[in-house]
Amino acid sequence: MADEADRAWMRRAIALARPRVGLTGENPAVGCVLVKDGAVIAEAATAEGGRPHAEEQALGNAGEVARGAVAYVTLEPCGERSSGAASCAERLVAAGVARVVVASEDHSPFASGRGLERLRAAGLPVDSGVSADEAAALYVDYRPTGSR
Repeated sequence: MADEADRAWMRRAIALARPRVGLTGENPAVGCVLVKDGAVIAEAATAEGGRPHAEEQALGNAGEVARGAVAYVTLEPCGERSSGAASCAERLVAAGVARVVVASEDHSPFASGRGLERLRAAGLPVDSGVSADEAAALYVDYRPTGSR
């Protein structure tokens, strides 16, 4: 269950995503913060043009230290990739994160519940809707087209 610390870390993820709005092509601007033992171990936002995704970058920056961390993500991790590459949900599971906290669900055909489903099927605790009202401003103009 989400607490004040979860909301504070999510605000940080939202702050990372905000400057990327409008710069990520057809993909949404997403922020991801990885926290372990009360400290940030890695963070990232969707790259210009939409790839790499925020989770992919943060996990790459954290390496093995990501095992046991909590991932704070402003938008539901993709459950499938149009490119056939590993989805962000798969990457979070493979990295061994302990829990995932999500602000908003993604209505893209490559997420739309699939990302959260993959995480939960792998046994990861997931809290969804944390700071959703604050994150909503990031996605006002986001119109999923299936490109994620």
